[in-house]
Amino acid sequence: MATVEGWWVVYADGASRGNPGPSAIGAAIFDDENRERHRISEAIGRATNNVAEYRAAIAGVEAALALGARHVELRMDSELVVRQLDSRYKVRNPVLKRLFARMKDLRWRFASFRAVAIPREDNALADKLANQALDRSGA
Repeated sequence: MATVEGWWVVYADGASRGNPGPSAIGAAIFDDENRERHRISEAIGRATNNVAEYRAAIAGVEAALALGARHVELRMDSELVVRQLDSRYKVRNPVLKRLFARMKDLRWRFASFRAVAIPREDNALADKLANQALDRSGA
């Protein structure tokens, strides 16, 4: 899990067993020296997979902000979320519009912010954290 000098990295993933169904979020935040600073593994109730993905991104980015990060790279295997954040895809779903607006607000609180789509296998820790939360919830 490599970081770029000066940049913090947030790995985030949402999981849903059913769509919609029981859902959870996972995120891992690494500082600019590649030290893991925080983990999130939380059930969020019934949601769609896309809602879970957004909520994971929001939770991870909020944690990075609270920890003092100034430059953040959000890494996710959700191309939908990344492409919406990059304005390549429009956000049409009313629920996702609210989550997208929160992400837009958060991104401007950093000196630099970027979202990057990564292969699923490179997001294994965040995926594991989300699934652990689902397992703990009995889903």
